[in-house]
Amino acid sequence: MLKIHGIKNCDSVRKAIKFLKTNDISYEYIDFRETPVDDMTITSWLKSTDIKTLFNTRGTTYRTLKLKELDLSDEEKQKWLAKENMLIKRPVITLDNKVIVGYNEVLYLDNLKN
Repeated sequence: MLKIHGIKNCDSVRKAIKFLKTNDISYEYIDFRETPVDDMTITSWLKSTDIKTLFNTRGTTYRTLKLKELDLSDEEKQKWLAKENMLIKRPVITLDNKVIVGYNEVLYLDNLKN
């Protein structure tokens, strides 16, 4: 089953959910705040996407934690993602072995519609 990970007040997550509903695609919604993602899940996502795509450098959490100043390695970024899920770019959609990060209607049409 398709899973969408995110937070309720994120515009990109809302757009993705609207797309799924409009296209009659069933999904399971998982809120990062209610069900945090662990390192094992992040590791599995990184088999289908890269750390640069998954790690959100444009959000408030990144700026608040001043992570730019730390010049993190990819391994350190992965540890931060598991420790602070708000650093994960949203939404993260998983279906079978596919991982789509962010709102991208073209990718959704190509990968999610039968």
